[in-house]
Amino acid sequence: MLQSNQSDVKSTSPASSPNSYNPVKTTTVPVEQATIGRTLVIKGELSGAEALYIDGRVEGKITLPDHRVTIGRNGSAQANITAREVVVLGKVNGNIDCTDRVDIRAEGSVIGDVTTMRISVEDGAMLKGGIQVKSGETKHNQKQAETKSASIDLPKTMAATASA
Repeated sequence: MLQSNQSDVKSTSPASSPNSYNPVKTTTVPVEQATIGRTLVIKGELSGAEALYIDGRVEGKITLPDHRVTIGRNGSAQANITAREVVVLGKVNGNIDCTDRVDIRAEGSVIGDVTTMRISVEDGAMLKGGIQVKSGETKHNQKQAETKSASIDLPKTMAATASA
């Protein structure tokens, strides 16, 4: 009954046993995010199709309707912001229009009106302005109204085209 323990070692080692569970290592896809550095100052309109991190200064208008805008600790924006999500760690002086959520962290400040579906304001954050919280139903009703008006206007356009 004396057997070598060497066979037991082989069976417990995950590399040599074909039936052992080896978790597959997956890599996460990095989020595409543009960054405006600390020393940069941008005046004008920003728009795009990726997330934006602002650690410098932006003056004007920021439009990223399907993405996140983050105002970093050193960042400031004297701009109206339209985005899916806005995170404020620095300073924003302007209106924020979000389709998902606004998150104002403890060291952040916002002076302007906020329109969003969800909002989070941490202790220590500053918010001066109006807040309008939209519900998901409101968004759904607006889409239905746009669809109805488009379908009503469509036959008139077709009739005008057919008579021309």
